[in-house]
Amino acid sequence: MIRKIKNITLQVLAGANVVTVATMLLIGYSDRINPVEHSFWANVGLAFPVFLAVNVCFMFFFLFVKKKYALISFAGLLAGYSPIRTYWPLNISRDVPAGAIKVLSYNVHGFVADNPPEDTPNPILDYIINSDADIVCLQEARLNDAILDGVKGVYDYCDSVIHPGRGDCLVLMSKHPILSKDRIEYKSGGNLSAAFVVKIGDDTVTVVNNHFESTGISLADRAGFKKMVKGDSNKDTIKAESRRLAEALGKSVRIRAPQVDAVAKYVRESKGSVILCGDFNDSPISYAHRTLAKLLTDCYVASGNGPGISYHHNAIYVRIDNIMCSEDWRPYKCKVDRSISYSDHYPIYCWLKKHVKGENDGQNE
Repeated sequence: MIRKIKNITLQVLAGANVVTVATMLLIGYSDRINPVEHSFWANVGLAFPVFLAVNVCFMFFFLFVKKKYALISFAGLLAGYSPIRTYWPLNISRDVPAGAIKVLSYNVHGFVADNPPEDTPNPILDYIINSDADIVCLQEARLNDAILDGVKGVYDYCDSVIHPGRGDCLVLMSKHPILSKDRIEYKSGGNLSAAFVVKIGDDTVTVVNNHFESTGISLADRAGFKKMVKGDSNKDTIKAESRRLAEALGKSVRIRAPQVDAVAKYVRESKGSVILCGDFNDSPISYAHRTLAKLLTDCYVASGNGPGISYHHNAIYVRIDNIMCSEDWRPYKCKVDRSISYSDHYPIYCWLKKHVKGENDGQNE
Protein backbone atom coordinates (compact mmCIF):
# COMPACT_ATOMS: atom_id res chain seq x y z
CA MET A 1 0.00 0.00 0.00
CA ILE A 2 2.77 2.43 0.96
CA ARG A 3 4.65 1.54 -2.19
CA LYS A 4 1.55 2.18 -4.28
CA ILE A 5 1.05 5.60 -2.66
CA LYS A 6 4.70 6.39 -3.31
CA ASN A 7 4.40 5.45 -7.01
CA ILE A 8 1.24 7.53 -7.42
CA THR A 9 2.94 10.50 -5.73
CA LEU A 10 5.95 10.20 -8.03
CA GLN A 11 3.70 10.00 -11.08
CA VAL A 12 1.83 13.12 -9.97
CA LEU A 13 5.14 14.92 -9.47
CA ALA A 14 6.32 13.73 -12.89
CA GLY A 15 3.12 15.16 -14.37
CA ALA A 16 3.78 18.45 -12.61
CA ASN A 17 7.29 18.39 -14.06
CA VAL A 18 5.86 17.95 -17.57
CA VAL A 19 3.58 20.95 -17.01
CA THR A 20 6.55 22.97 -15.69
CA VAL A 21 8.67 22.10 -18.73
CA ALA A 22 5.84 22.96 -21.13
CA THR A 23 5.27 26.32 -19.39
CA MET A 24 8.99 27.08 -19.33
CA LEU A 25 9.26 26.45 -23.08
CA LEU A 26 6.13 28.47 -23.83
CA ILE A 27 7.56 31.40 -21.87
CA GLY A 28 11.08 30.89 -23.22
CA TYR A 29 9.92 31.22 -26.82
CA SER A 30 7.34 33.94 -26.13
CA ASP A 31 9.73 36.52 -27.63
CA ARG A 32 8.42 35.42 -31.05
CA ILE A 33 4.99 36.89 -30.25
CA ASN A 34 4.03 40.32 -31.58
CA PRO A 35 3.68 42.60 -28.51
CA VAL A 36 1.32 44.99 -30.26
CA GLU A 37 -1.26 42.24 -30.76
CA HIS A 38 -0.56 40.14 -27.65
CA SER A 39 0.91 42.37 -24.97
CA PHE A 40 0.27 39.92 -22.11
CA TRP A 41 2.34 37.14 -23.70
CA ALA A 42 5.06 39.66 -24.55
CA ASN A 43 5.70 40.19 -20.83
CA VAL A 44 5.66 36.60 -19.56
CA GLY A 45 9.41 36.36 -20.22
CA LEU A 46 9.86 37.98 -16.81
CA ALA A 47 8.69 34.68 -15.26
CA PHE A 48 11.19 32.53 -17.19
CA PRO A 49 13.80 32.19 -14.38
CA VAL A 50 11.12 30.97 -11.97
CA PHE A 51 10.09 28.04 -14.18
CA LEU A 52 13.71 27.33 -15.10
CA ALA A 53 14.62 27.08 -11.39
CA VAL A 54 11.62 24.83 -10.64
CA ASN A 55 12.55 22.56 -13.54
CA VAL A 56 16.14 22.25 -12.30
CA CYS A 57 14.84 21.42 -8.82
CA PHE A 58 12.66 18.66 -10.29
CA MET A 59 15.66 17.24 -12.11
CA PHE A 60 17.81 17.01 -8.99
CA PHE A 61 14.92 15.60 -6.99
CA PHE A 62 14.31 12.80 -9.48
CA LEU A 63 18.02 12.05 -9.82
CA PHE A 64 17.96 11.02 -6.17
CA VAL A 65 14.49 9.43 -6.11
CA LYS A 66 13.59 8.10 -9.58
CA LYS A 67 16.33 8.61 -12.14
CA LYS A 68 14.26 7.88 -15.25
CA TYR A 69 11.88 10.74 -14.41
CA ALA A 70 14.84 13.14 -14.42
CA LEU A 71 14.81 12.73 -18.21
CA ILE A 72 11.72 14.96 -18.30
CA SER A 73 13.65 17.93 -16.91
CA PHE A 74 16.73 17.10 -18.96
CA ALA A 75 14.69 17.02 -22.17
CA GLY A 76 13.19 20.38 -21.20
CA LEU A 77 16.63 21.88 -20.72
CA LEU A 78 17.72 20.63 -24.13
CA ALA A 79 14.58 21.94 -25.83
CA GLY A 80 14.98 25.26 -24.05
CA TYR A 81 18.69 25.66 -24.73
CA SER A 82 18.25 28.86 -26.75
CA PRO A 83 16.24 30.90 -24.20
CA ILE A 84 18.25 29.43 -21.31
CA ARG A 85 21.53 30.56 -22.90
CA THR A 86 20.01 33.97 -23.64
CA TYR A 87 18.90 34.40 -20.04
CA TRP A 88 21.80 32.70 -18.26
CA PRO A 89 24.83 32.34 -20.56
CA LEU A 90 27.95 30.44 -19.56
CA ASN A 91 31.19 31.11 -21.43
CA ILE A 92 34.87 30.30 -21.11
CA SER A 93 36.66 33.53 -20.27
CA ARG A 94 39.11 34.61 -22.98
CA ASP A 95 41.99 37.04 -22.55
CA VAL A 96 41.31 40.42 -24.09
CA PRO A 97 43.54 40.74 -27.19
CA ALA A 98 45.72 43.73 -27.94
CA GLY A 99 43.96 46.46 -29.88
CA ALA A 100 40.53 45.80 -28.35
CA ILE A 101 38.38 48.75 -27.34
CA LYS A 102 36.31 48.92 -24.16
CA VAL A 103 32.64 49.88 -24.44
CA LEU A 104 30.56 50.96 -21.43
CA SER A 105 26.79 51.45 -21.28
CA TYR A 106 25.21 53.02 -18.20
CA ASN A 107 21.83 54.46 -17.27
CA VAL A 108 23.11 57.05 -14.81
CA HIS A 109 19.71 58.17 -13.46
CA GLY A 110 20.49 61.82 -14.19
CA PHE A 111 23.82 61.54 -12.33
CA VAL A 112 21.79 61.76 -9.13
CA ALA A 113 23.54 59.29 -6.87
CA ASP A 114 21.66 57.40 -4.15
CA ASN A 115 23.43 57.94 -0.80
CA PRO A 116 26.61 59.41 -2.33
CA PRO A 117 29.80 59.23 -0.26
CA GLU A 118 31.13 62.46 1.15
CA ASP A 119 34.63 62.07 -0.27
CA THR A 120 33.67 62.48 -3.96
CA PRO A 121 31.49 65.12 -5.65
CA ASN A 122 29.82 62.63 -7.99
CA PRO A 123 30.66 58.92 -7.65
CA ILE A 124 28.87 58.05 -10.92
CA LEU A 125 30.97 60.50 -12.93
CA ASP A 126 34.06 59.39 -11.04
CA TYR A 127 33.33 55.77 -12.00
CA ILE A 128 33.00 56.69 -15.69
CA ILE A 129 36.23 58.69 -15.69
CA ASN A 130 38.13 55.79 -14.11
CA SER A 131 36.50 53.06 -16.23
CA ASP A 132 39.15 53.30 -18.99
CA ALA A 133 36.37 52.78 -21.55
CA ASP A 134 36.96 54.03 -25.09
CA ILE A 135 33.26 54.47 -25.86
CA VAL A 136 30.70 55.40 -23.17
CA CYS A 137 26.96 55.32 -23.91
CA LEU A 138 24.88 57.01 -21.23
CA GLN A 139 21.13 57.12 -20.75
CA GLU A 140 19.22 59.59 -18.56
CA ALA A 141 22.22 61.91 -18.74
CA ARG A 142 22.71 65.56 -19.66
CA LEU A 143 25.92 67.34 -20.51
CA ASN A 144 26.68 70.48 -18.54
CA ASP A 145 29.81 72.44 -17.76
CA ALA A 146 30.53 70.43 -14.61
CA ILE A 147 30.31 67.12 -16.51
CA LEU A 148 32.38 68.39 -19.45
CA ASP A 149 35.03 69.83 -17.13
CA GLY A 150 35.12 66.55 -15.19
CA VAL A 151 35.85 64.39 -18.24
CA LYS A 152 38.21 66.83 -19.97
CA GLY A 153 41.45 65.12 -20.90
CA VAL A 154 39.79 61.69 -20.63
CA TYR A 155 36.89 62.05 -23.05
CA ASP A 156 37.67 64.94 -25.37
CA TYR A 157 34.77 64.04 -27.65
CA CYS A 158 31.31 64.33 -26.09
CA ASP A 159 27.94 64.82 -27.70
CA SER A 160 24.28 64.32 -26.85
CA VAL A 161 20.82 64.01 -28.36
CA ILE A 162 17.84 65.32 -26.41
CA HIS A 163 14.24 64.28 -26.89
CA PRO A 164 12.39 67.14 -28.65
CA GLY A 165 9.79 67.14 -25.87
CA ARG A 166 12.62 67.79 -23.37
CA GLY A 167 12.40 64.22 -22.16
CA ASP A 168 15.40 61.92 -21.94
CA CYS A 169 18.90 62.78 -23.12
CA LEU A 170 21.41 60.31 -24.53
CA VAL A 171 25.11 61.07 -24.20
CA LEU A 172 28.13 59.64 -26.00
CA MET A 173 31.58 60.11 -24.49
CA SER A 174 34.46 58.96 -26.65
CA LYS A 175 38.22 58.88 -26.85
CA HIS A 176 37.76 58.88 -30.63
CA PRO A 177 36.34 61.67 -32.83
CA ILE A 178 32.56 61.88 -33.16
CA LEU A 179 31.82 62.78 -36.78
CA SER A 180 28.02 63.11 -36.72
CA LYS A 181 24.83 62.26 -34.85
CA ASP A 182 21.28 61.38 -35.82
CA ARG A 183 18.10 60.84 -33.79
CA ILE A 184 16.28 57.69 -34.87
CA GLU A 185 12.67 58.67 -35.43
CA TYR A 186 9.91 56.90 -33.52
CA LYS A 187 6.98 57.85 -31.31
CA SER A 188 7.62 58.34 -27.60
CA GLY A 189 6.67 60.89 -25.01
CA GLY A 190 10.16 61.00 -23.55
CA ASN A 191 12.38 58.10 -24.64
CA LEU A 192 14.64 58.02 -27.67
CA SER A 193 17.42 56.35 -29.67
CA ALA A 194 20.33 58.06 -31.40
CA ALA A 195 23.14 57.05 -33.73
CA PHE A 196 26.62 58.59 -33.54
CA VAL A 197 29.26 58.05 -36.20
CA VAL A 198 32.67 57.63 -34.56
CA LYS A 199 36.05 57.41 -36.25
CA ILE A 200 38.16 54.66 -34.67
CA GLY A 201 41.53 54.43 -36.39
CA ASP A 202 40.89 54.18 -40.11
CA ASP A 203 37.31 52.92 -39.64
CA THR A 204 34.02 54.63 -39.00
CA VAL A 205 31.64 52.95 -36.58
CA THR A 206 27.94 53.69 -36.04
CA VAL A 207 27.29 53.71 -32.29
CA VAL A 208 23.56 53.38 -31.55
CA ASN A 209 22.53 54.46 -28.05
CA ASN A 210 19.02 53.52 -26.88
CA HIS A 211 16.61 54.17 -24.06
CA PHE A 212 13.45 52.37 -25.12
CA GLU A 213 10.02 53.07 -23.65
CA SER A 214 10.00 52.86 -19.88
CA THR A 215 7.86 50.27 -18.17
CA GLY A 216 5.24 52.78 -17.08
CA ILE A 217 5.36 51.43 -13.54
CA SER A 218 4.93 54.31 -11.13
CA LEU A 219 6.86 54.68 -7.87
CA ALA A 220 3.70 53.64 -6.01
CA ASP A 221 3.39 50.52 -8.21
CA ARG A 222 7.02 49.63 -7.55
CA ALA A 223 6.57 50.09 -3.83
CA GLY A 224 3.48 47.85 -3.99
CA PHE A 225 5.41 45.19 -5.89
CA LYS A 226 8.20 45.30 -3.33
CA LYS A 227 5.67 44.77 -0.54
CA MET A 228 4.23 41.78 -2.42
CA VAL A 229 7.67 40.21 -2.78
CA LYS A 230 8.26 40.66 0.95
CA GLY A 231 4.87 39.09 1.71
CA ASP A 232 3.48 42.25 3.29
CA SER A 233 0.31 42.35 1.16
CA ASN A 234 -3.01 40.57 1.59
CA LYS A 235 -4.74 38.52 -1.12
CA ASP A 236 -6.93 41.37 -2.43
CA THR A 237 -4.01 43.79 -2.56
CA ILE A 238 -1.90 41.26 -4.46
CA LYS A 239 -4.69 40.83 -7.00
CA ALA A 240 -5.12 44.58 -7.49
CA GLU A 241 -1.36 45.22 -7.69
CA SER A 242 -0.84 42.37 -10.16
CA ARG A 243 -3.63 43.67 -12.41
CA ARG A 244 -2.21 47.21 -12.33
CA LEU A 245 1.32 45.98 -13.10
CA ALA A 246 0.08 43.83 -16.01
CA GLU A 247 -1.78 46.79 -17.50
CA ALA A 248 1.21 49.12 -17.18
CA LEU A 249 3.63 46.57 -18.65
CA GLY A 250 1.20 45.78 -21.47
CA LYS A 251 0.83 49.42 -22.42
CA SER A 252 4.58 50.05 -22.44
CA VAL A 253 5.45 46.96 -24.48
CA ARG A 254 2.93 47.96 -27.17
CA ILE A 255 4.72 51.31 -27.47
CA ARG A 256 8.20 49.80 -27.24
CA ALA A 257 7.83 47.27 -30.07
CA PRO A 258 7.59 49.86 -32.91
CA GLN A 259 10.55 51.71 -31.38
CA VAL A 260 12.64 48.55 -31.54
CA ASP A 261 11.46 47.94 -35.12
CA ALA A 262 12.59 51.46 -36.08
CA VAL A 263 16.07 50.88 -34.62
CA ALA A 264 16.29 47.44 -36.27
CA LYS A 265 15.45 49.07 -39.62
CA TYR A 266 18.13 51.72 -39.01
CA VAL A 267 20.71 49.02 -38.21
CA ARG A 268 19.80 47.01 -41.32
CA GLU A 269 20.21 50.09 -43.49
CA SER A 270 23.49 51.17 -41.86
CA LYS A 271 26.59 50.54 -43.88
CA GLY A 272 29.62 49.18 -42.11
CA SER A 273 30.36 48.57 -38.47
CA VAL A 274 27.75 48.91 -35.71
CA ILE A 275 27.94 48.96 -31.91
CA LEU A 276 24.56 49.14 -30.16
CA CYS A 277 24.08 49.91 -26.47
CA GLY A 278 21.46 50.94 -24.01
CA ASP A 279 18.59 50.44 -21.66
CA PHE A 280 16.00 48.23 -23.39
CA ASN A 281 13.55 48.34 -20.46
CA ASP A 282 12.81 44.72 -21.34
CA SER A 283 14.06 41.32 -20.24
CA PRO A 284 16.40 39.03 -22.23
CA ILE A 285 13.32 36.95 -23.13
CA SER A 286 11.51 39.68 -25.03
CA TYR A 287 10.58 40.86 -28.51
CA ALA A 288 12.90 43.84 -28.08
CA HIS A 289 15.95 41.72 -27.32
CA ARG A 290 15.26 39.04 -29.93
CA THR A 291 14.58 41.57 -32.72
CA LEU A 292 17.97 43.24 -32.30
CA ALA A 293 19.88 40.06 -31.41
CA LYS A 294 18.81 38.61 -34.79
CA LEU A 295 20.81 41.40 -36.46
CA LEU A 296 23.70 41.78 -34.02
CA THR A 297 25.77 39.76 -31.57
CA ASP A 298 24.63 40.09 -27.96
CA CYS A 299 27.99 40.68 -26.25
CA TYR A 300 26.77 39.43 -22.89
CA VAL A 301 25.36 36.19 -24.28
CA ALA A 302 28.56 35.66 -26.30
CA SER A 303 31.08 36.41 -23.54
CA GLY A 304 29.33 36.95 -20.19
CA ASN A 305 28.31 34.58 -17.41
CA GLY A 306 25.20 34.27 -15.26
CA PRO A 307 21.97 36.27 -15.35
CA GLY A 308 23.78 39.64 -15.43
CA ILE A 309 21.11 41.54 -13.51
CA SER A 310 21.48 45.23 -14.35
CA TYR A 311 18.31 46.75 -12.85
CA HIS A 312 18.18 46.38 -9.09
CA HIS A 313 15.57 48.61 -7.46
CA ASN A 314 12.20 47.93 -5.83
CA ALA A 315 12.68 44.13 -5.75
CA ILE A 316 12.82 44.07 -9.56
CA TYR A 317 15.97 42.26 -10.68
CA VAL A 318 16.53 41.68 -14.39
CA ARG A 319 19.06 42.32 -17.16
CA ILE A 320 17.63 45.16 -19.23
CA ASP A 321 20.90 46.85 -20.26
CA ASN A 322 22.73 45.54 -23.30
CA ILE A 323 25.72 45.88 -25.59
CA MET A 324 25.53 44.39 -29.09
CA CYS A 325 27.81 44.54 -32.11
CA SER A 326 27.94 43.70 -35.81
CA GLU A 327 29.70 40.54 -36.96
CA ASP A 328 32.99 42.35 -37.72
CA TRP A 329 33.60 42.60 -33.96
CA ARG A 330 34.35 39.91 -31.38
CA PRO A 331 33.24 40.58 -27.77
CA TYR A 332 35.31 39.68 -24.71
CA LYS A 333 34.54 39.54 -20.99
CA CYS A 334 31.20 41.32 -21.03
CA LYS A 335 30.16 42.05 -17.46
CA VAL A 336 27.49 43.82 -15.45
CA ASP A 337 29.47 45.69 -12.81
CA ARG A 338 27.75 45.43 -9.42
CA SER A 339 30.53 47.31 -7.63
CA ILE A 340 28.68 50.62 -8.01
CA SER A 341 25.06 50.93 -6.96
CA TYR A 342 24.37 54.66 -6.87
CA SER A 343 22.05 54.55 -9.89
CA ASP A 344 19.05 52.22 -10.17
CA HIS A 345 21.04 50.45 -12.91
CA TYR A 346 24.40 48.76 -12.81
CA PRO A 347 26.75 49.60 -15.71
CA ILE A 348 27.54 46.97 -18.33
CA TYR A 349 30.83 46.85 -20.23
CA CYS A 350 32.84 44.66 -22.57
CA TRP A 351 35.83 44.71 -24.86
CA LEU A 352 35.46 44.52 -28.63
CA LYS A 353 38.14 43.54 -31.13
CA LYS A 354 37.86 43.92 -34.88
CA HIS A 355 37.53 40.49 -36.45
CA VAL A 356 39.01 39.61 -39.81
CA LYS A 357 36.82 37.15 -41.69
CA GLY A 358 38.35 33.68 -41.67
CA GLU A 359 40.59 34.53 -38.73
CA ASN A 360 40.44 32.10 -35.78
CA ASP A 361 40.80 34.04 -32.55
CA GLY A 362 39.52 31.32 -30.20
CA GLN A 363 36.33 33.22 -29.35
CA ASN A 364 33.16 31.19 -28.83
CA GLU A 365 30.87 31.42 -31.83
